[in-house]
Amino acid sequence: KLFCSRLMLIPFSTYQVIFYVWIGIAVCIFFLLLKVVAPYGRHSSAKWGPLISNHYGWLFMELPALAIMVFFFAKNFSNDKTAIEIMIGLFCLHYFNRTFIFPFRLHTRGKKMPVLIMLSGIFFNLCNTFLLGYYFTHFANYSTAWFTDIRFMGGVILFFTGLWINWKADNILIHLRKPDETDYKIPVGWLFNWVSCPNLMGELIEWAGFALLCWNMPALAFFIWTAANLVPRAMSHHKWYKEKFENYPEERKAVLPYLL
Repeated sequence: KLFCSRLMLIPFSTYQVIFYVWIGIAVCIFFLLLKVVAPYGRHSSAKWGPLISNHYGWLFMELPALAIMVFFFAKNFSNDKTAIEIMIGLFCLHYFNRTFIFPFRLHTRGKKMPVLIMLSGIFFNLCNTFLLGYYFTHFANYSTAWFTDIRFMGGVILFFTGLWINWKADNILIHLRKPDETDYKIPVGWLFNWVSCPNLMGELIEWAGFALLCWNMPALAFFIWTAANLVPRAMSHHKWYKEKFENYPEERKAVLPYLL
């Protein structure tokens, strides 16, 4: 109770300062990741300290986002706040998959990620989810008219389009190798004909849609942070593919067809 009462004391002006500082950090992280490849997945390296299983690394990394948002949902639950509950529900839909389904579908037996990466992911999720959840429970005010607003309807369409692209691309990548295989292959067909990372493109579209349908500062911050992480990640993947496979299609871009 003491913790919750102290959270109530954060004025909107202070919240705005935190928001702008957090955006500034995201911009710095973007330029850092253009030079330093985050060492997990195909780029994993023991040089970054102790390692943890990929499966459990993803679980522990994504769980805080789901847990904190469920807490804010329980705190916020009310019959007259349906729009907020839908927004929280969409957020939880994504993170339920990333926490309990996606990690255990991966055919990455024996592969590990640095504990440092897991901890940085936890920090990212704690901060972004707190900003979102706190806004929803303390500052957000959506009327029933919001459901017919073009921003909400367009955002929902974008969100589910991105979610579908992300899930389908993940499914294709997961089934490129058999459960006992660990080597990498060139993905072909569908959106892979245009970009190396349609899974990351889908996630960018998803959170752009979320920012649009929420139309608030923390949702925008979440999208900016997502882009700051995923755009450099896609560029690193694209470069890795081109270096590893001599016959990698030249016409493919990293994450945005014909552009990037």
